[in-house]
Amino acid sequence: MTDPQVALLMLGLFIVFVFLGFPIAFTLMAMGIGFGYYAYYDEGRMWRAFNRLGEDAGGLESLTLWLQGFFNNRIFDLFINQTYTVMSNEVLTAVPLFLFMGYIVERANIVDKLFTTLNVASKNIPGSMGVAALLTCALFATATGIVGAVVTLMGLLALPQMLKARYNPSFASGIICAGGTLGILIPPSIMLIVYAAASGVSIVRLYAAALLPGLTLVGLYLVYVIGRSILQPSVAPKPSDDEVPDVPFMKLFWMVVTSFLPLAFLILAVLGSILFGLATPTEAASIGALGGIFLAFIYRAMTWQRMRESVYLTVRTTAMVCWLFVGSYTFSSVFSYLGGEHVISEFVQGLSLEPWQFLILAQLIIFLLGWPLEWSEIIIIFVPIFLPLLQFFEIDPLFFGVLVALNLQTSFLTPPMAMSAYYLKGIAPPQVQLTMIFKGVMPFLLCVIISMVLMYLYPQIVFHLPDLFYG
Repeated sequence: MTDPQVALLMLGLFIVFVFLGFPIAFTLMAMGIGFGYYAYYDEGRMWRAFNRLGEDAGGLESLTLWLQGFFNNRIFDLFINQTYTVMSNEVLTAVPLFLFMGYIVERANIVDKLFTTLNVASKNIPGSMGVAALLTCALFATATGIVGAVVTLMGLLALPQMLKARYNPSFASGIICAGGTLGILIPPSIMLIVYAAASGVSIVRLYAAALLPGLTLVGLYLVYVIGRSILQPSVAPKPSDDEVPDVPFMKLFWMVVTSFLPLAFLILAVLGSILFGLATPTEAASIGALGGIFLAFIYRAMTWQRMRESVYLTVRTTAMVCWLFVGSYTFSSVFSYLGGEHVISEFVQGLSLEPWQFLILAQLIIFLLGWPLEWSEIIIIFVPIFLPLLQFFEIDPLFFGVLVALNLQTSFLTPPMAMSAYYLKGIAPPQVQLTMIFKGVMPFLLCVIISMVLMYLYPQIVFHLPDLFYG
């Protein structure tokens, strides 16, 4: 077999192992080292080490020299260097800090007060409880960026109230599932940090670029929720005074001040300090982590147990992301060295595609990969395969990154591997069937596709804020 054929075999075996359920990070490392040993194999270099054994060497010394000969391969140097590169990556330093902020906020009992306030404030809007749930999901998802946590917590909090208010179960489920995924798109997003580290795009410009598309998607979600509530009132009946009582203006104002403004101020302080150049993403993430602790103390929700849980979850998730990067860097280096990247590049360029056709092909592949894989694996492993082709098709990697972030909303919503639906089903009442949840998320998938089309037709949705802030 030629080296490029070995590279394609390497990629094919990786996909097979993923579908068999092997841990992705360690599969990447094992295959990178295994195929890298073949790729960087230098027989003369190895035997020069073996020849030092000598006839008089003792057993332990012989074993030591033999191991030195066996490990005298550049793949091990590459693996160590890639590990150090990931550990010293300044962009990735923000990941554990933002994660810690999210886990602390999740445990600060802010969400129930926020949902109650928004529910009262939007009482006279069609589909008011759905609007309140969607806005709460958007704000909470933005603060945490952890899809499973948002969907689970909102499913426990908002779904029973919506069902009690006679909302259609499918409609209510779709709102929570779609709203819970917004955290991977709207800054400050962990996914955008990972894309920036993988692509070399400025995280500051990426945050600015993703803001308007994220708000556009939230707007489309709200239009659908309100519009369907007007056209089909039976799916979202108007709440009675018993379900949502009228609240005097001053009391409502105080509810907003105590529940909505602290979280909104924390998000704006973190995001604003990044966008206006007042702090680096890592410094802003530190502010967010301290702000999350402060909010938890204000709401009297900070306990030693919750602090331990937050630290543990932060370390576990950060380790997963970092080992994925180590494995991906090793795998992609060997894959490229064997010529696999060149083969794929030549194949795609040989199709004579227009830029819009390439974008559709790339997004379709990412959409399909979203069924079996998490967003982190897609961003770290497969997106770098497309990045070298962007220059050929004259596509800005900033634009491509935001488009991918929008596309990955679908990976949590699309059957059969719609993780948001499974998160919600795990805590939903028995009468809410999985098929109902799948049916409920379909209109929101259409909103995602519409937002992607709008972004392609009007690229200034992406480029306006980066150009405005940074030229």
